[in-house]
Parts: sequence; structure tokens; C-alpha cells
Amino acid sequence: MPVVNLDEKLKMFSERWSPKIVARFNGHDVMVVKVLGEFVWHSHPDTDDFFLVLKGNLTIQLRDGDVRLGPGELYVVPRGVEHRPVAEEEVLMLLIEPEGTPNTGDAATAARKEMI
Repeated sequence: MPVVNLDEKLKMFSERWSPKIVARFNGHDVMVVKVLGEFVWHSHPDTDDFFLVLKGNLTIQLRDGDVRLGPGELYVVPRGVEHRPVAEEEVLMLLIEPEGTPNTGDAATAARKEMI
């Protein structure tokens, strides 16, 4: 497998809230994503949700309080916990989740993931 340069991968697309798969390991997708604004409230009943901020500042709203992340910080939302990511400025992130996990928690409303 070739080396993956995250900066180069992030330059390949402009759409937001649309994770792009850059690698796979042990049945998991490793993805980069650009976000701005508010995402939908959602949860993942069977999986935790991993967020690593590469650039910018992200707030993950939880029903019992907010988690604020800056560059180089990560947070794992436990499975089943309702949450909503919010970015007041563009945020670049790395996400890791089991292959096929819908980003909204619902396959009918999830963004289609593609390998880049």
C-alpha cells in the first residue's frame, strides 16, 4: 500500500460533510472530511464515533454538554450517544469507523462514501 498524504487527499475535493476513504485497515474505513456549519443530530447504535481534528475547531454537541476540539485533538463518541458536530469555520478531520457505517446513523440519509 502506498503512503497516504492527508494534505494531498484533502486538496482533491471541496464538498463538505462527505467523508472520503483514504485507507482501510482491519475492517475499518480511514477517512478525511471537510465540514462547515451544523450536522444533524444522530447516533450510531452499534459503533463508537472517532473524530480527530487536523485543522480548525470543532464542537461536538452532546445532549448533556459540548466537547470542543482543536487541531491534534480527538474524541470518541460512545456508541448510542446522540451527538451533532458543529463547525463555525471550515474544519478538516480524520475519521475512523467500521466499513459501511452510515455517517448519519441511517443508511437512507447518509453520504455516499468513496475511496480517493
